[in-house]
Amino acid sequence: MAVKWDGGHSCSVLCLTVSAEGLVASGAEQGELALWDGGGSPVAQLRLPQAQDVTSVVFSARRPSTLYASHGETISVLDVRSLQEPLQRFHVNEEEINCLAVSDTDGFLAAADDSGAIKVVDLESNKVSRSLRHSNICSAVAFRPQRPQSLVSCGLDMQVMLWNLQKARPLWTMNLQECDMEEESLQSAGQIFNPPLAHSLSVASCGNVFACGAQDGKVRIFRVTGVRFEHELQFQAHSLGVSQVLFMPEAYWLLSGGNDGKVLLWDISSNVGKRQKSPAKSLHRRKAQAAASSRKDGKLNKVASNEQPGVVPKLSIEHGEKVNWLSYTEIKGSRRVLVADQTSSISAYPLPEP
Repeated sequence: MAVKWDGGHSCSVLCLTVSAEGLVASGAEQGELALWDGGGSPVAQLRLPQAQDVTSVVFSARRPSTLYASHGETISVLDVRSLQEPLQRFHVNEEEINCLAVSDTDGFLAAADDSGAIKVVDLESNKVSRSLRHSNICSAVAFRPQRPQSLVSCGLDMQVMLWNLQKARPLWTMNLQECDMEEESLQSAGQIFNPPLAHSLSVASCGNVFACGAQDGKVRIFRVTGVRFEHELQFQAHSLGVSQVLFMPEAYWLLSGGNDGKVLLWDISSNVGKRQKSPAKSLHRRKAQAAASSRKDGKLNKVASNEQPGVVPKLSIEHGEKVNWLSYTEIKGSRRVLVADQTSSISAYPLPEP
């Protein structure tokens, strides 16, 4: 079912991105960077300085020939028309970078790192305009479409945060352990306690809905309402941690990849947008429900007020390897999910039409 893309790397592929023109870039361990045409053939390769792992790659939103790649604490700016020495380097992070994001106006570049910092670079002045922070490793950061000053982030502190670049503090913060009222009861019931360390984020094309994948195997969906966001939906997606989530161009089609070696496609369009409560009232009510009822006859009622046990994947791919990164592209009119894993290959799987 999968088409393997080989020949671009000798090490494990860690990250992927696709340009507006359909060019695929991949980063791997030991500083390996590769470019691929739509047919899966490598067209250029480069080993970045010091051979540090390439942990994130992202194309410029308005200049598809410009590629940003993070390796160690460094961000290299490259021209994919001639993949040679970086045109420019940013040394703004103090620890290894985990994720890069570019605003859709090309105004800002955000880099999340192991110290918990998110350094936001103004791409006009090439200077850091904001330093934002989590209390533990910041796993992922994403700008919201059509809102270049607004971004969301998540980390191993189990926090999901909404930021506006005009302010140094988050507009709104949610602790996944607190918003998932099952966790404490699950632990007291003697079951394995798996904290919801947040690994990945993706914002839907509407800009108001975003997904977060966590170590407990759950995908959580949030809706932004003004300067807040609401925990709207959650479901058990994987038997191990969710390493990647990715919204597709369609409204509310979501891909998830896990440490269990599965890649799943979800259609959550019928599950979002149904709840019209304010975030504060919703959280207050969930706390009241949790306090009132966790267990009956010694057994936990496992469905929280916003847990949807009936959410089932539209497509299930048994990939077999731990998923490092997911990306989406169209090849000759056919939709594909690209999967990077522990191997040196990229796997391309066909996706159904909407």
